[in-house]
Amino acid sequence: MRLTWMASMAMAAMVVAGCSTMSDAPKLPSYKATLAPGAGIASTGKGAGEFTYDPTSKQLTWNVTFEGLTGPATAAHIHGPADPGQNAGPVVPFTGTTSPLTGTATLTDAQAAELAAGKYYVNVHTGANRGGEIRGQITTN
Repeated sequence: MRLTWMASMAMAAMVVAGCSTMSDAPKLPSYKATLAPGAGIASTGKGAGEFTYDPTSKQLTWNVTFEGLTGPATAAHIHGPADPGQNAGPVVPFTGTTSPLTGTATLTDAQAAELAAGKYYVNVHTGANRGGEIRGQITTN
């Protein structure tokens, strides 16, 4: 009986140690974007993006949703570096053009710094708005 009690106590100690280890795990940097029509664009389109960045693997992960565009999306990317309202070229292309857009990409150290500085934005393009119909700056959560 004493051996069973000791084994039970050891198991309980491992469970408690495991729980505290999980809660002590560092939280990955997370980001968000609210997508809306760009200046001068007539659209009811809207969307949202959620992003996490793992500094160890240098992997950016995203989930971007959108709706209400004037037509099917023809392309979507992360653009940068640019301040809010400014334009820049694509940095990370998304695979596919239907909502939701999910995926991962490996960032360079310079790209990770630009992401953290708020210099990237999501842009969803359509046939009617080839330069981008909806866009949203990626900011920290």
